[in-house]
Amino acid sequence: MDAKVTLSFNKVIIEKAKLYAETQNMSLSRMLELILDKITSKQYASIEDFPISDWVANIAEGKAEYTTPSKSRSKLKAQYHNRKK
Repeated sequence: MDAKVTLSFNKVIIEKAKLYAETQNMSLSRMLELILDKITSKQYASIEDFPISDWVANIAEGKAEYTTPSKSRSKLKAQYHNRKK
């Protein structure tokens, strides 16, 4: 059974990912589903332990940074929406 989820990404990254998914004859949703399935199929101590394929690295933009938000969820949401204006 499929379930819908709303995610927010940098617009440039989404466009690159859509183009890449199209060259692979799949939708962006299917490509992300495959990535998430691979990530969750094994136990990794941290995200850094996950072996990212070259094709994922090619569509990524720079080194990933993982931080703990210092702001509340509502402040982060407001900041995100104000940035899009």
